[in-house]
Amino acid sequence: MAEHDVMDSIARLVPPGSRVLDLGCGDGAMMAHLQATRGCTGYGVEIDDAKVLACIKRGVNVLQLNLEDGLTMFEDDAFDVVLQIDTLQHLRNTETMLRETARVGRIGVVAFPNFAHWPNRLAVLQGRMPVTRRLPYQWYDTPNIRVGTHADFEVLARSCGLTIVDSFGLHQGQEVRTLPNLMASTAVFKFSN
Repeated sequence: MAEHDVMDSIARLVPPGSRVLDLGCGDGAMMAHLQATRGCTGYGVEIDDAKVLACIKRGVNVLQLNLEDGLTMFEDDAFDVVLQIDTLQHLRNTETMLRETARVGRIGVVAFPNFAHWPNRLAVLQGRMPVTRRLPYQWYDTPNIRVGTHADFEVLARSCGLTIVDSFGLHQGQEVRTLPNLMASTAVFKFSN
């Protein structure tokens, strides 16, 4: 998957000049991309020491926090956009973190591996958990606490009182707007309160 195409697809959901909070920002690549291409400011949040250092080397403001502890340090609507790119599936308190994302940001953007992508369905039909480019771990060593689908997130967002502003899938760097639950390896949602 072309990482730059994925970043561009997600970046298009972020209005230029936005104040952004990137939860689980990893090495800061997305935040650096938003700063360079969209004129955004803000912070990344990461727990891993090496990734925090990578953010600093990229010139990304980063806070070392455990997301399981919540976002109580941030006020309501403190950010224009809150990102959770490949973060939600690692958290135990998914609903709480989704509500907190909507509380501290006017807009939320979530992306995660779509377990309903057709090759994953085929693997399960063959009696095995899928191992793909997007889900590269064996079932016993995955960092994912849970798996979800494009369709599952729509239900979760509505149950949390969120309004989906845009949704699509990504596969091999391309946006998938037709049957994203079946045809996309990544689910992407933009939502508001």
